[in-house]
Amino acid sequence: MAENKPVLIELDEEAPQVADAPQVPDVIHTPQGEVMQSVVKLASRRPSRLARWFWGLLLSLLVTAVSLTAYNAVLGLIATTPMLGYAVTGLIALFVVVCVLIAGKELLAFASLGRVDRLHTRAEAALSDNDLAAAKKVADDLSRLYARREETAWGRARMKERMADSFDASAVFAVVDQDLMTPLDKAAQQEVEAAARQVATVTALVPLALADVLTALVANLRMIRRIAEIYAGRSGTLGNWRLTRAVMTHLVATGAVAVGDDLIGSVAGGSILSKVSRRFGEGIVNGALTARVGVAAMEVCRPLPFEQGKGPRTGQIVKSALAGLFNK
Repeated sequence: MAENKPVLIELDEEAPQVADAPQVPDVIHTPQGEVMQSVVKLASRRPSRLARWFWGLLLSLLVTAVSLTAYNAVLGLIATTPMLGYAVTGLIALFVVVCVLIAGKELLAFASLGRVDRLHTRAEAALSDNDLAAAKKVADDLSRLYARREETAWGRARMKERMADSFDASAVFAVVDQDLMTPLDKAAQQEVEAAARQVATVTALVPLALADVLTALVANLRMIRRIAEIYAGRSGTLGNWRLTRAVMTHLVATGAVAVGDDLIGSVAGGSILSKVSRRFGEGIVNGALTARVGVAAMEVCRPLPFEQGKGPRTGQIVKSALAGLFNK
């Protein structure tokens, strides 16, 4: 019986080493804030001229049809049952009065927003020209604008005392910023933080389709409306929608809704997004984008431009809004 002996096999090439194998890259999903991207695009979209004509004519036809139907119905009731006809006539008249009051409220809201916009333009002109007289006139108009706001009472009195020591336009507006605008800025920032917190929470915790988009849209509309009310005193439905579209269009044009390294770094130092789930990461980024919308709304609605480098920062607002919600 042959004896079994070990056989030596010589290889021409060296065996591959495990240490030389390439590393498997980590697949990390970088949140892009799809929800807020959709909301901004939806709110900034301007209907075409043909679409505006279509909806305008459709609304006119509906109003005409309803008016003629109501008129004929009232005449028929008056002919057959006078008391009931007169009662229905009174209800229609009351409805028309309410519609007129609503229209008047919308006009007042447009006028208030226009006044704030004109003050903003005048303040920018006074700063660029270093016009002391124009700056003090803007300060006086701002004091009258907020004369009925209790939270500005101390600031208005303090501003009046310090105004005599201001000898250029920038000094005048610095006093106005410190004494008059500070409580309004804090209130507006609180609205931004609340909206960012709500959008981030719903995006992270609610898996229902379109629920996060609807929540983000409603939260941003409410936030912009409240910011306009804080700075301008009132904001009607039509005025709020027009203001929202202006803010969103500005964000799209400037690329401020893009998710870049600066946004990720401002949210959580750039590392937390690799440690949380996809939904939590999306929630944080959507909250940050909501904060950007809020900052833009503050800049648009504020009657006085922010001092250079002293405006609200998205990162600070997000950290304050999301503190305790998402832990590393």
